[in-house]
Amino acid sequence: MAIINFEPKRVFHYFEEISKIPRESHHEEKISNYLVEFAKKHDFSYTQDEFYNVIIHKPATSGYEDCATVMLQGHMDMVCEKEEDSTHNFDTDPIELHVDGDFIKANRTTLGADNGIAVAMTLAILDSHDIAHPNLEAVFTVQEETGLVGATHLDTSTLKAKYLINIDSEEEGELLTSCSGGVRTKVSLPTQWTFIDGDYIACEVSISDLKGGHSGSEIHRGRANAIILLGRMLHEISKTIPMEIFEISGGTKMNAIPRSSRAIVAINPSHHKKLKQEISKWHDIFKNELVNIEDDFNVNVTEPIEHNSPFVFSENTKNSTLELLSVMPNGVQSMSFIVEDLVESSLNLGVLTSSDQSITFESSIRSSVTTKKEMLLEKLIILSKKYGATLESSGDYPAWPPQLHSDLKDLFLETYKETFDTEMHAYALHAGVECGIFKEKMPSLDIVSFGPNMYDVHTPRERLSISSTERSYRLLMNILKNSKKLKK
Repeated sequence: MAIINFEPKRVFHYFEEISKIPRESHHEEKISNYLVEFAKKHDFSYTQDEFYNVIIHKPATSGYEDCATVMLQGHMDMVCEKEEDSTHNFDTDPIELHVDGDFIKANRTTLGADNGIAVAMTLAILDSHDIAHPNLEAVFTVQEETGLVGATHLDTSTLKAKYLINIDSEEEGELLTSCSGGVRTKVSLPTQWTFIDGDYIACEVSISDLKGGHSGSEIHRGRANAIILLGRMLHEISKTIPMEIFEISGGTKMNAIPRSSRAIVAINPSHHKKLKQEISKWHDIFKNELVNIEDDFNVNVTEPIEHNSPFVFSENTKNSTLELLSVMPNGVQSMSFIVEDLVESSLNLGVLTSSDQSITFESSIRSSVTTKKEMLLEKLIILSKKYGATLESSGDYPAWPPQLHSDLKDLFLETYKETFDTEMHAYALHAGVECGIFKEKMPSLDIVSFGPNMYDVHTPRERLSISSTERSYRLLMNILKNSKKLKK
């Protein structure tokens, strides 16, 4: 069933169109050029910078020429995750959309509603001839999912907006007015190798089918990190079963809680039965610890497999890797005492890889308090030095602090009440959105963020509510219609 059959047709038309265009972070050229062609087709003025950020200007409709300019903003890139046995190629293949009741889903991949729905809604507004609105500046950024890179490098000197509506929230009826800042880290442990001889077999030890999720908005749910579990398990098993490691890996994105991890290990053939027993024991341990958090995950060890390389991690590299995985901070680190039930600081170990040169641990740190973000970074620096590793940080972005007064927030709350006869709730979020960067670049901006209901973003279970999208779009149209109430 084509999603264009649902209302609002213009929104779902554009969502379907952009779903055909590969747009993984760092590969946004095609979607960026699509936006440029859209601007040209509609005779809108636009800019496209060297990073592929795009800004499109649309003049006010009749009667709104003297109103304050409003910016509509979202990012064009998406997190590309898929089920382990999926053959989908994110570099070339369109996202395969299908409808399941009230939800739009993808075929065993991430959907890209984060943040494709912002692009689709904004294009629908720009393409309209019957929606009242002030002068609009539509800002589409790149590499948001890998450190808010596009927004960081965006030249805002030509922007005139006094109000910014970010469409990158995931819960209808909730108005985001503040978010955390963050920084990304990469710890690199030099790999030392040793030759393995004697009688041994190679086996793959793996953890799979965990729920995963967004490392900001879902970190408070206590979902298991497959990398951390694997490190803990191997560290304990190696105390009783002599074991060497050929390779180890887990996760695919720093801002996604890892759903799977694996290691290729070498053991004496006589220990294979005992290893299977230990793996079964650890499956039961994790199942007990994660009751009501994780469902049908798997902890497995294979029968002997072929492995061509005779080289394994040195004893020092093996021990350092497993110890780092055992002591590295991960998950919620502190809760806010200002906003009830809000995570204040967290760290997500999102990617683990091994190569000839190094073992790398890639993490995302978030905090609404800058000094606590710096404290977590310092902890990783100390750990790195202790184990002879190096640390690189990147993508440092500021928090978006709460505004004491916001005309735009007041307009949203009032318009939501008028539209749906129920209250909208303003809140703060433990996740990074681009609003903090725009506020830093344009201090006078009045900013809010909203969006339709989305679930399990950054996972292959990601889904977008059709009915919620309709209501959110209706709210946006009414906000633009009521924008005359905003101070110029």
